[in-house]
Amino acid sequence: MAFNLPLFKNSRRDDPYWDFFINTPPADLANTVAEMIRKAPEGNVFPMKAELHTPEITSRHVKGMAEYFGAALTGIARLDGNDPTNPESFPFAVICAVPAEYDPRKAAGIGGQVPVQNGLFITFVLSAWIRELGFRATPAPQPGDERLAAQARLGTLNSEGRLVTLQFGDKVYVANAIRTDLPLAPDG
Repeated sequence: MAFNLPLFKNSRRDDPYWDFFINTPPADLANTVAEMIRKAPEGNVFPMKAELHTPEITSRHVKGMAEYFGAALTGIARLDGNDPTNPESFPFAVICAVPAEYDPRKAAGIGGQVPVQNGLFITFVLSAWIRELGFRATPAPQPGDERLAAQARLGTLNSEGRLVTLQFGDKVYVANAIRTDLPLAPDG
């Protein structure tokens, strides 16, 4: 039994505001949650380091927390201490990715920026948790975060340098990598 009620129309195609919601940048960035998260200060590192399990178990805990906060994919990459994008010589990066129906680089509207907002929330809270364990963690945006995602075996890079995953194809957004000194076991 098929329903042909107006309620069940394809709302995206029939909604005149959908394109505006997805593609029109906000007139004031203060109207976005993402901007509030970006401007929030990082907290302090707890002065006593927590007792940890092995790096492999700690890595599973970090990935479990990331999943709890909403990450669809999480990986850990080893960082090069001589890399200019790693000025504080963090040894590891935690990379989280979320599904993205629209590419946030092209869809500048509030609706198109939902994956960015989700990624910022995940990395903000996850890095705060790592600092509460007594380790440094910063989710600052750096060039090459998609390369780190591929290094952490979340997927491969296409010809444009975008991450492509088995689960989501290229409809995935890589959040700011969390650079940390928390002892972890890299995936790649």
